[in-house]
Amino acid sequence: MRTENAGLSRGLSARHIRFIALGSAIGTGLFYGSSESIRAGGPAVLLAYLIGGAAVFLVLRSLGEMAVASPCAGSFGEYANRHLGPLAGFVTGWTYAFEMVIVAVADVTAIGVYMGFWFPGVPRWIWVLAAVLIVGALNLVSVKVFGELEFWLSLVKIVAIVAMIVVGIVVIAFGLGGGHAHIGLSNLWSNGGFFAGGVDGFVVSFAIVMFAFGGTEIIGVTAGEAQSPEKTIPGAVNSIPLRIILFYVLTLAVIMSITPWQQISDSGSPFVQIFAGVGLKSAAAVLNVVVLTAALSAINSDIFAAGRTMYGLAERGHGPSVMRRTTRNGVPWVTTLVMIGALLLAVLANALIPGRIFLIISSIATFATVFVWVMILLTQLKARRSMSAEEAASLRFPAPFWPYGQIVTLLFMAAVMVLLGLHESTRVALVVGVVWLALLTAVHHLAVRRRPHRPEAAAAPADAPAATAPTAERPAGISV
Repeated sequence: MRTENAGLSRGLSARHIRFIALGSAIGTGLFYGSSESIRAGGPAVLLAYLIGGAAVFLVLRSLGEMAVASPCAGSFGEYANRHLGPLAGFVTGWTYAFEMVIVAVADVTAIGVYMGFWFPGVPRWIWVLAAVLIVGALNLVSVKVFGELEFWLSLVKIVAIVAMIVVGIVVIAFGLGGGHAHIGLSNLWSNGGFFAGGVDGFVVSFAIVMFAFGGTEIIGVTAGEAQSPEKTIPGAVNSIPLRIILFYVLTLAVIMSITPWQQISDSGSPFVQIFAGVGLKSAAAVLNVVVLTAALSAINSDIFAAGRTMYGLAERGHGPSVMRRTTRNGVPWVTTLVMIGALLLAVLANALIPGRIFLIISSIATFATVFVWVMILLTQLKARRSMSAEEAASLRFPAPFWPYGQIVTLLFMAAVMVLLGLHESTRVALVVGVVWLALLTAVHHLAVRRRPHRPEAAAAPADAPAATAPTAERPAGISV
């Protein structure tokens, strides 16, 4: 281990970066959490995913506008620091790291559920512990190995989703399978109607729907150091609508057409349940391998994103300097161990409350995710308002519908926050979130604000692109 900071290894190619973003965005929220949203909202959850996806698209376009205009590795944490102040940057950065920790806890929890498909009698926490140790060890290897592993794991997910949609359409068209449930598109409106869960169920489903989209903002963390951000970032951001329609809406429409929504349980992945339910046991077993792979991929990306975010915070003087230490291969081993330690708490939680842990964790992750998105929107609004008319006109990737689209999206995000507090099952998320933000504010006031500026943290990497707008404090952020 290195005793001093020498920077992270630049071992990730553009191919790796794209699939890391994809791996974080397509994971447990789709493969397992979708069962919770379906049970709450019924077929109307398809509309919830479209609405939530539109809001997330505007968030990412707002982030993309800032990233193309002034690319930096610190991404939205640095933008908040620059336009809203040091406290906003500190809170945004650490809440994003917190989000990745909580999402990873949800991902390892799902692994325990998936393994129950083959070993129903084995306690869930055993599989959770095994997953934490394996993925944690992989993240201590060189970043190039990590990136290559993530590329193939994410590729498996994409191929599996497309194959599942194709097979599902064939099952629906020809009525294949030996199950007793009716198969057909009419399942989307014949079992209590499209809004079978009522308005209340439709609204509650947004807590899980927004959790599913958590991680898409990792585009800003990885693409911030791209050599051609004016090409890389727009391409990544503009692909989000297609991903939403293909990976979420179309996939869940196929699932609920094969198996009536009320028969989908939280005992496993709905992807596996539909094929097991129609008698295609071998397909169900293969899909269970796929969803396991997806969960491992998501944990892989979560540990990467949280570790690099904490490293970047330490570079700016917003975190303990020990978090800047790396291995000989340029891996931030301290932050990786912090993530492994946090995930070990998931082992304890799965041992104590296995039945409720996923809903609790996903609700907390939703709070952290939505808060980060709100800060991105507020930062972009402040940044755009501070521009002259000429500067705004020269933006190479302007966010659409400004400012009304951003204001409407902010109101929508505020409604999601209120939703978390209205329902008893998700209220703990709001309590934990408020306590977390209060704690961060206190830490910043008592410790960080009084810390002297780190001159070495102000220098950007030699090969990083220059910002188009000057700033009094330009941190190095992270190198990947």
